[in-house]
Amino acid sequence: MRAFVEFSQQVLSGAALGCIYALIALGFVLIYKATEVVNFAQGELMMLGAFLGYTFISLFGLPFWLGLPLAVVCMAGIGGLLDRIVVRPIVGQPVFAIVMVTLGMGFVARSGASLVPAWGVDTHVFSTPFTGKVTSIGPLVASHDQLAIMATTAALVAVLFLFFRYTRIGIAMQAASQNQLAAYYVGIPVKAICSLIWGLSAAVAAVAGILLAPIVFVHANMGFIGLKAFPAAVLGGFGSIPGAIAGGLVIGVVESLAGFYLPEGFKDVAAYVVLLLVLAIRPQGLFGEGLRKKV
Repeated sequence: MRAFVEFSQQVLSGAALGCIYALIALGFVLIYKATEVVNFAQGELMMLGAFLGYTFISLFGLPFWLGLPLAVVCMAGIGGLLDRIVVRPIVGQPVFAIVMVTLGMGFVARSGASLVPAWGVDTHVFSTPFTGKVTSIGPLVASHDQLAIMATTAALVAVLFLFFRYTRIGIAMQAASQNQLAAYYVGIPVKAICSLIWGLSAAVAAVAGILLAPIVFVHANMGFIGLKAFPAAVLGGFGSIPGAIAGGLVIGVVESLAGFYLPEGFKDVAAYVVLLLVLAIRPQGLFGEGLRKKV
């Protein structure tokens, strides 16, 4: 019985962490579906969102429920500007060039955050309404931070589903992601749509960063968690929104179980081992489509 409780506790913790991976992976997928750009700075967008949350909530003393949407709105604007100023001028260039630009964006974001006097290279923390509270679910114990992460992820996925299915902008985004040229010919402002998708991706990353902050704290290098979210996006099938969620949950649970049951060090490579095993069997990922492109 004790072994089952320990296993279930690790699965619960891993699912909460996996939801963070899922939210970051969702940003990868949204941008890739619309522009075929892999944004390797997605983790740094999460880091900037966490720092903005820390600024509004801790430094400015705003209530959490006001600081959170302010940080999300600011990050949405930053995401849109990045598309307009940095990404759009290099569209059509070789894939390697785009990858290097997004990697460079990550380095610039980390360096810029460490240069801000109130942020610096120190580790910061701020409280949320869920911090320090726990709930017992039978023999299991779940912190309110973990429950908030899982509930928020479920709510965001539901909102995005409704947004893409029932709103004109959401349908336009889907059209642009499937065929930009055809979308342009039917009157969809493809450039504006791409900026909106970058803004949406950055906003989702900000939510992930603020929810994760009480668990891992806020620091300039917290964006490296994106290196775990990228395998989650690939595992689920790059370009699949349900796949991003499923991949994040799988990576989070596997990492938690590996950290508990396996020797030290295995936790850091478990996600990549699972990724390689899955891709060896199903190269397109769990939910990806086996599409072929003529070159």
